[in-house]
Amino acid sequence: MADIEQLQQDYLARIATADLAALEDIRIAALGKQGAITGLLKTLGGMSPEERQEQGPRINGAREAVTAAIAARKDALESAALNERLAAEAIDLTLPVAPSPQGSVHPVAQVMDELAEIFADLGFAVATGPEIESGWYNFTALNMPETHPARAMHDTFYFPDTGPDGEPMLLRTHTSPVQIRTMMAQKPPIRIIAPGRTYRSDSDATHTPMFHQVEGLVIDKGITMAHLKWTLETFVRAFFERDDIVLRLRPSYFPFTEPSAEVDVGFTVEKGKRVIGGDPTGPNGGWMEILGSGMVNPKVIEHCGLDPDEWQGFAFGCGIDRLAMLKYGMDDLRAFFDGDLRWLKHYGFSSLDVPTLSGGVGA
Repeated sequence: MADIEQLQQDYLARIATADLAALEDIRIAALGKQGAITGLLKTLGGMSPEERQEQGPRINGAREAVTAAIAARKDALESAALNERLAAEAIDLTLPVAPSPQGSVHPVAQVMDELAEIFADLGFAVATGPEIESGWYNFTALNMPETHPARAMHDTFYFPDTGPDGEPMLLRTHTSPVQIRTMMAQKPPIRIIAPGRTYRSDSDATHTPMFHQVEGLVIDKGITMAHLKWTLETFVRAFFERDDIVLRLRPSYFPFTEPSAEVDVGFTVEKGKRVIGGDPTGPNGGWMEILGSGMVNPKVIEHCGLDPDEWQGFAFGCGIDRLAMLKYGMDDLRAFFDGDLRWLKHYGFSSLDVPTLSGGVGA
C-alpha cells in the first residue's frame, strides 16, 4: 500500500504524453474492471476498520487524480485536433458560392394541389382533356345553340380548322368538355373534378385571356340539389379552413344545368380586409359570388348516350385563380401571369408545403 502514491505518479506521467488511443489503454489499465486502482479499491473490503480509514482516502484520491488527468488530457487532445482541422479546412473566399435552390411553386399550382387533395377525400377523381376542342364538345353537347353569345368571335378564340364533326375548332372556354368526354368514355357512377387552363377574349384587372378553372361533375342515381349543396359547403370550408362559412344559392341560368344556381359565400371585413367566413348578415358582413352550379340538364345527359330518367347529376365550376386571390390576399389577376420574380417570391410556395387537408397550408 506504500506504493499508491508512486502508482499514481506513474499513471499521471504516462497520461501527460499519451495520445487518444494510448489514453484509452491507460484508462482501462488503471480504472477498468481489472485495473490496478480498481484492484486496490477491492482490497478495502478485507481490511480492518482502522486500515480502511487510513488507506481508503489514499486509494480514492489516486482514482480521482487519474480520472481528472485522463479527462483533461482528452479535452486538450480533441481541441488541438479540432484546431488543426479548422486550419487545414479554411474556406477559400475566392471560390464561387455553392448554388442555392431557386424558384417556388406558383399559387395556381398550389391551389390545384389543394383542390385535388380536398376532392380526393370526397371520392372524386381528377380528369383532364385537350385545350383545343371541337365546337361540339365545347358548346353543342352542353346544350349551347349556335345563337349563344359565347360562340361569338369577340368572346372566343377560334381556329380556321374544323373538327371531325364539322364544327369549328377553338380554345376551350371552360373545362366542361372534360365532363362530356368523361360521360361518353365511362359508365356511371361518375365523380370527377376537371382542373385546367381555359381561354376567353377578355382582359382587365379581374379577367385574363387565359385563366384556370375547376369544374366538378357527379352522375349517379337519385342525385339531388341537397347533394350539391353539401358537397360545395364541405369543399369551401375545407379550402378556406373555417367552419363558420355560410353559402347562399341563388336561382340562375346555365344552358347545361337545370335548375341552376349561383353560389355566394359569406364574408366579413376584419381590420379593413375582406375575409371569407363569419356572419354575412352582420354590420361588417356581405355576400360574394364564387361558384356556378346546378343539376345536369337532361339534354346534356342524352347527348352523352345516357338515359336521364335513370341517371341524374350535378355540376359546378369556379375560377382557380380567383380562389387563390381570395385565400392568399392577391388583388390583381394579371399579376399571376406577368412573370414578375418579386411577386413570385412573395406569393410562391415552398415545394415542401403540403396541401390543405394534409398539413394546413395557409394556417
